[in-house]
Amino acid sequence: MRGSAEKSGTLFSYVDLESRIPAKHPLRTIRAIVNEALAALDGDFGQLYSEIGRPSIPPEHLLRAMLLQIFYALRSERLLVERLDFDLSFRWFVGLGIDDRVWDASTFSKNRDRLLDGDVAMRFLAAILDRPKVKRLVSTEHFSVDGTLIEAWASMKSFRRRAEEGSREPPADVGSTGKQPDGRNGEVDFHGEKRSNATHASTTDPDAMLYRKSPGAGAMLCYMGHVLMENRNGLVVDVEATRVSGHAERMAAVEMVKGVTSASGTRRVTVGADRGFDARDFVEDMRELGATPHVAQNTSGRRSSIDGRTTRHPGYAISIRVRKRIEEVFGWVKAAAGQRKTKFRGLPKVRFAFTFAVAAYNLIRLPKLLAE
Repeated sequence: MRGSAEKSGTLFSYVDLESRIPAKHPLRTIRAIVNEALAALDGDFGQLYSEIGRPSIPPEHLLRAMLLQIFYALRSERLLVERLDFDLSFRWFVGLGIDDRVWDASTFSKNRDRLLDGDVAMRFLAAILDRPKVKRLVSTEHFSVDGTLIEAWASMKSFRRRAEEGSREPPADVGSTGKQPDGRNGEVDFHGEKRSNATHASTTDPDAMLYRKSPGAGAMLCYMGHVLMENRNGLVVDVEATRVSGHAERMAAVEMVKGVTSASGTRRVTVGADRGFDARDFVEDMRELGATPHVAQNTSGRRSSIDGRTTRHPGYAISIRVRKRIEEVFGWVKAAAGQRKTKFRGLPKVRFAFTFAVAAYNLIRLPKLLAE
């Protein structure tokens, strides 16, 4: 008999969200790890909120929702809230009941400053790596380091002379009509004008700086993200975001390596890196920290700082080969997690977003690693 397409509403509905999620769904493993990490941060969350006043949205709910935004590549928080309203798997992961009301999208903006003050993103990454079943997957001896550019949320039109920084007026139009078009900034002709970070700054995002990745590439306003990866399973153990400069990669790498060398005690570690790190000061800093620099040799018209005393060991060739996996981190974080061009302004918010995206990358990798 043919079934009827007409459906009448029921007076009562008994929906168990737990039973609606498949037993082998990757989100189950991820949620278990996230819950353990958030439980470890309970004391930190308590210090960020007042003991009096109206109860706010639990930070655990906000952080789980932000992870879903990264996992499913949702381009805005408004789309995330809309998805939370009707998607049962989203409600289950965040911790909302079937009848619970979803908060407004502006809640993320209002609570982000509180999470920034507590450095929650970095603590969340550390809490994930500190889980016993995750810690077994992480190498404590062999690492790789690298950096990447993050395009700033600022137009090149906003890069103006510092004397004009106080003016919020859009640049004047230089078109044939002599009038500024309605609804948009006027055209700007930068030909013949020498611009540099010493004389110019962005009025939209003063922390963003002009940088050219290579001699043949165009300059753009950007930040720089840095990652320290362990070589056993390619998980990220430390992350940083800085303003751009010619020495930013090496300086950030030294600070991140300090953390792993101090944790390893007297045991010596290896640090793989590309030829951009082949500099005498970086190699000397690594050796002073108790780390063996497995840096790719740069012999283009110069002498490499790495000689046969390092390259003759079999471990050097292994580090040079494995370090390329760090590009997988940048590829996922910039494409899937939306960090190719940040949506935030100011270094603190850019650092928070980049660090949280890297933590999401580790979580994406863990279900398969734990199954193996």
